Amino acid sequence: MSNQSNLRQVLAAAALLTSALATVPVTFAQAFPSKSVEFVVHSGAGGGPDQFARIVSDVITRDKLLSQPVVVTNRTGGGGSIAFNFIKSKHGDPHFVLGIGTGTLLTIASRTDLDLGLENYTPLAFFGLDAQVVAVAVNSKFISVKELIEAGRREPNQYAASLASANGFGRQVLYLMERDAGARFKFVPFKSGVDAALAVAGGHVLFTTENISETQALVEAKKIKLLATSGNKRAAFAPDVPTLKEAGYPIVLGTGRGFAMPAGVPKEAAAAMEAVLRRVHDSAAWKEFVARNAYEDVYMNGAEFAAHLARSREEMAQFLIAIGVSQIRK
Repeated sequence: MSNQSNLRQVLAAAALLTSALATVPVTFAQAFPSKSVEFVVHSGAGGGPDQFARIVSDVITRDKLLSQPVVVTNRTGGGGSIAFNFIKSKHGDPHFVLGIGTGTLLTIASRTDLDLGLENYTPLAFFGLDAQVVAVAVNSKFISVKELIEAGRREPNQYAASLASANGFGRQVLYLMERDAGARFKFVPFKSGVDAALAVAGGHVLFTTENISETQALVEAKKIKLLATSGNKRAAFAPDVPTLKEAGYPIVLGTGRGFAMPAGVPKEAAAAMEAVLRRVHDSAAWKEFVARNAYEDVYMNGAEFAAHLARSREEMAQFLIAIGVSQIRK
């Protein structure tokens, strides 16, 4: 057979193959991001999760770490379940990123009635710990956490705490204070930790056990005062305030701040976003935010964060069972 005949056969075969391929759908991985990235926050504006998501999005935008815009949306309600259900509904889409307050996430993930377990998320990065506080109005008669807890022991259910959630870390700190000292307190839920702190400053509730980041401004404005914090170490802006552990109560607890994508996202997209978040964590802007908001600066990558969440969910489940919450995953 001549070379010319061979060439004609090759060209004919190529034409047939091209025609066949034209009728077959082609699947390929789009470059990430191919559109704007939405940071979803489960709290209202000004709350700890909102402040955290916005500083990270600001650094990404300022330093042009992504090729597409980043927007922050507050999807509030249902104790956080509105935002988490929204992320669950975006299965496989890496253009939606959940800003996590671990107390809320773990509480919801522990409930069997909500079907919002940890398997619905792809953890990306853990940035730091926002410790809880024990804070009273600046003119309160209580000058130490020991005095407050002793009052709750002598006069059970006579003093009330303001909380952002009936089941979150603020409530867990309150529970541990009660359990370890035999005290009993009432509590009043508010929409956010900021609202809980404002209720104390206004004299409507005696104290709060919400986050440092949500109380610091009122402390600096001399509207409330800290009796203790629940971190591993004293807050830099309040070096004279003891930790609960230093005060004699073995309580180290706080809200972790981090990010996750929906489950089922492409590994390449998750890795790309994780790399971006690591760059934000290493930035001077983040270090300044940590210092300004008295965070404990702790970084975990996606795999480490996933393992941390799994361990912490078991601890949260034990706490929820202890306070009588039903339908809890054991």
